Amino acid sequence: MASFEDALLENRVPPLLGDVRLRYDGGRLVGESLPPPWERRMLPGLCVGVGVGCAVGAAVMTGLEPGTLPVASLGLAVLAASLVGLALRLESRMARRRFVLHFRTETLRVEQLGWTPGATHARLIPFDAVRAVHVVERPGPRYALVVEHVQEGAGASTALLVEDVRPAEAPTLHRVWRMLSNAFGLRGAGLAGG
Repeated sequence: MASFEDALLENRVPPLLGDVRLRYDGGRLVGESLPPPWERRMLPGLCVGVGVGCAVGAAVMTGLEPGTLPVASLGLAVLAASLVGLALRLESRMARRRFVLHFRTETLRVEQLGWTPGATHARLIPFDAVRAVHVVERPGPRYALVVEHVQEGAGASTALLVEDVRPAEAPTLHRVWRMLSNAFGLRGAGLAGG
């Protein structure tokens, strides 16, 4: 009887689905979200640059402005802090995702990659803890691929694997949904016992 790894080698993994690049790497299926467009990547840096300029302007104006409370300097300092806060918020929304299905250990590792060292959040989910693989409709119309799982001592939770799937990619989405459902041994996908 052929293993699931052999089946994956015979049936190529689609290289791209939604916002995720897929590849098969020796016993593992790896999905990594694509980087956001360059305009979105540049916006936090632009906010920080303008914020630093405002902070420098506030520092220079503090000595030049008469009175006990330099209003213009205070305004520039508040604007600088607001721009840096906005940059951090924009940067956190651009966090990339990665998932790895490791067939030998029968685990799914889901990572939310952070922009600062040590900020990466990873979850290790045993295949047996996966309850369902859902195709979720998003506004636009777009679709997402979400895994529902149960962790010990906690209720059911979900892990986003693929986002921003266009309707034109529906056959590929269904193929990946079926492949994941079979990998987790879920019924209803066609091969996993039902």
